[in-house]
Amino acid sequence: MGMSGTLLTVTAPSGAGKTTLVHGLLLRDQGLRLSVSYTTRAPREGEENGREYHFVDVESFQKMREAGGFVEWAEVHGNYYGTSRAWLAAQLEQGRDTVLEIDWQGALQVREAFPDVVSVFVLPPSLAELENRLRGRGTDNEEIIARRLHAAHGEMRHAREFAYVIINEHLPTAVDDLAAIVRAARLRYASQHMRYPHYFAFFTQD
Repeated sequence: MGMSGTLLTVTAPSGAGKTTLVHGLLLRDQGLRLSVSYTTRAPREGEENGREYHFVDVESFQKMREAGGFVEWAEVHGNYYGTSRAWLAAQLEQGRDTVLEIDWQGALQVREAFPDVVSVFVLPPSLAELENRLRGRGTDNEEIIARRLHAAHGEMRHAREFAYVIINEHLPTAVDDLAAIVRAARLRYASQHMRYPHYFAFFTQD
């Protein structure tokens, strides 16, 4: 079955503002829906099961993984994350544009399964600003902050493997940039042809 929906992945090191950026995009673009991943990490204050993540224990996650239930999965900072294969395929087949907040490993796995994915990497304006944002969240202790900063060095090297890069220095501008990427992706020939085949019928007939 053809997939007429646009798939967007947004990747960033922890603290670069990925979640805030995607939230701003979703408020602006009602045609997008967020893929809710499964994770074994504990919920943070204010998070709800089924909204930010599907929170599951390690045993349940491993059973789903072994059954082939994830289009991608990864271990990040000692926790597992994964995206439901069946749910994602269903959204795209029904023409629903879908965005995934995802780490770089998962984004590359998604690209293997869905080659037309639009991949975006979000960079902080500096490592010093990244540290300020991590501390400003007030959710992590010093050990976790140090671990995230160390990991960020390696994660940002993978930005070259993504189609687009946004530097999140000024949030409204970064949201504008992300919205522009989504709009351009929807205007690709393959996407337009799948969504509106009757417009193309007069010059594609043999």
